Amino acid sequence: MPSVVRHRRLKLDGFDVFYREAGPPDAPAVLLPHGYPCSSYEFRDLMPLLADRWRCVAPDFPGCGYSDTPDDFSYDFDGYASFLERFADRVGLDRFAIYLHDFGSQIGLRLAIRRPERIAALVIQNGDIYEDQLGPKYAPLQAYFQNPTPEGRRKLGEAVNEEGFRDEFLNDLRPELAEQIPPDLWKLHWALMTPRRGEIAVDVIAGLKENLA
Repeated sequence: MPSVVRHRRLKLDGFDVFYREAGPPDAPAVLLPHGYPCSSYEFRDLMPLLADRWRCVAPDFPGCGYSDTPDDFSYDFDGYASFLERFADRVGLDRFAIYLHDFGSQIGLRLAIRRPERIAALVIQNGDIYEDQLGPKYAPLQAYFQNPTPEGRRKLGEAVNEEGFRDEFLNDLRPELAEQIPPDLWKLHWALMTPRRGEIAVDVIAGLKENLA
């Protein structure tokens, strides 16, 4: 039978962190960092299916989901990786598998490189971003990488809207698959956006260049 998911909060470095947890506390652990533009909500159906054998833990990153948006946080990939390590310490994850997906993959990879002794396994699914696989969708981003002007950054910011969120979740799915994707995903996460979170999102998108090497 699927296990229940528990919704929890903790204080870390003075700010509030929301996270989801399922499974026995003494089971092998899997850490689930989310992607953009999302939160731990994306794992709401997966976690109960794993929780008969795994302790599943999925935090909302600072500036995402139901976590705080602190002023004194480094909203870049190294900053998020440092957060993920401190979060794992706080919830007692000494050694764990980690799921590498979307922009969360670049955060998780940094943690794995820095603390390989803590990583039991890597589960990699669509762990962008690869320079040799940047297709037409990424043409504006590639142009910005080559010439990071204020105008180029403004164009990146134009994608941070509800329609842009919808496109992130649906992409080019065939209709019979797209109808299985709940609009809650983009509606919820757009409703949680603020002007400051919008700025952070643009920083994250622009900062993807740091991951190419």
